[in-house]
Amino acid sequence: MQYPRAIPLAIFLAIAAITALSVFAIESNARARERAQMREYAQGVAAALDRSGSGFASYLRAGAALFASLDDVSPETFDAFVRVLKLNTEYSGAEGIGWIPVIEARDVPAFLARVRAEQPAYPDIYPAPRSAIGRVAPVAMFAPATPLNRRALGYDMYSDAARASAMAEAELNLRPAASGRIILMQETSGTAPAFAIYMPVLRAGQPGGPRLLGFVYTPFRAREFLDAAIDRQGEERFGVRLYDGEVGTGHLLVAQPVAGGTKQTVEQEVNIADRKLMLVIESSDAQVLSPLSMVTLTFGLALASLLMLLARLLTQQAFEDQARLAFFEEQHSIRNSLTRELNHRVKNTLANVLSILSLTRRRSTDLDEFADSLQGRIRALSATHDLLTVTDWGTTPIRAVIEAELQHFREVLGDAILLEGPELELAPNDALSFGLAVHELATNAAKYGALSVPGGQVTIRWHRGMEDHGAEQGSEPNWAEVEWQEVGGPPVASERRRGFGTELIEKVVAHELRQPVTLDFAPGGVRCVLRVPVRRPAGFRIREKDGDRRVRKP
Repeated sequence: MQYPRAIPLAIFLAIAAITALSVFAIESNARARERAQMREYAQGVAAALDRSGSGFASYLRAGAALFASLDDVSPETFDAFVRVLKLNTEYSGAEGIGWIPVIEARDVPAFLARVRAEQPAYPDIYPAPRSAIGRVAPVAMFAPATPLNRRALGYDMYSDAARASAMAEAELNLRPAASGRIILMQETSGTAPAFAIYMPVLRAGQPGGPRLLGFVYTPFRAREFLDAAIDRQGEERFGVRLYDGEVGTGHLLVAQPVAGGTKQTVEQEVNIADRKLMLVIESSDAQVLSPLSMVTLTFGLALASLLMLLARLLTQQAFEDQARLAFFEEQHSIRNSLTRELNHRVKNTLANVLSILSLTRRRSTDLDEFADSLQGRIRALSATHDLLTVTDWGTTPIRAVIEAELQHFREVLGDAILLEGPELELAPNDALSFGLAVHELATNAAKYGALSVPGGQVTIRWHRGMEDHGAEQGSEPNWAEVEWQEVGGPPVASERRRGFGTELIEKVVAHELRQPVTLDFAPGGVRCVLRVPVRRPAGFRIREKDGDRRVRKP
């Protein structure tokens, strides 16, 4: 009852917090499960890559053992070796197997003459050796002998730093060694990354130790090498990146990105022929929440909203019941107060009627005059009452009071009555007294004054003024001065009988308004000056019988 809007909000926040914790737990488990799947997938891809690399490393070891036992590696011997291996490069990413003899630079012409005797189309060695001192490692043979692979014949492996470094490491360790990122000579675009595995061929029993005859090598296109491993693993919902060594843009060999942004990654180290590669598995963040989380979130928010609505309805009902009780109590109090106020106003009105009746009877000479005078004054009082009823017994514009009392005169006489003055508001009791005064002046003008003859005119002007006492300089004026001026009527007689209207204005109206009244019967026309209090608009008090309790009307 004290906090009707906080209770539903607290319920909603509590259920929402429980739902958020549940979703967080579900998402944490989902992320852990997905990370485990990614790690399992990474291990599978790494194993597939390792199998491919190890398989071709075994081929290279076998070739090195065979070629080390021969005095010379001829094309027939190389082809026979390749046929025995039954190479299947379609699902491994390897381009094939090649033979690289290592010769001295000064022996290049003799080497070319010997090779061209067996392979007439063998090209010149490129890049051409810069000096006659040093070693040269040209590609002498390559299988399968496709037109694309023949483009690698004659290429000096020592001319490239990445290839030369891998060959030196293989010669030093006497086992297969993989190169860093390279571009194959077979590559037409010149941009696809690749790497190669080299196995040294050494002949033992030579003076000074084993002598290096050359290298058996296998080049790999990085994308085909990775795609072959992914196809064998059979997973497509993760992205895969393969780096040469550390993870970084400059070390990227190949990437198969996942659709959408990257959510989380798992790294797996892969060792291919003594060279460390880094495999990175990526998951997509295309799906913000898992299906179970979405169901939990939807159900939780729906339940929280339903409970909040139910609590809101209950608290709102209690709040409205309390408001109704307070309203009924207030209405009961207002009804009692209005009843007492009505009694008071009726008594005041009846007192005014009795006063009018008494004065009219004393000033009337016959019954018809008494009836006409009484009827006119009762109508004036009724007209003002009607006007106050329209304004809900609030403040009433002074112009509206004058127009209500002069309505039937203005309909007949038209421009004979002029009104001039600003918008001023009168209190209800002041409006009643002022209306009676206007009625008496208009009745007198219609019988004896300017409104009784053609060409006569009545001008009613009013302006705001300030009392001579009790008001500070610069304060707001608190009364209106109303001037009634008749012109063009019959001359006013100097000797006249004082009628009821005169006494009503000078005594009753002046007493009710608590302001002086100036009434001048000049020969040129009657002039009357009234002062009417102007009160600020405010709620009026309803009198109560028992105490100071007040009900204000807006």
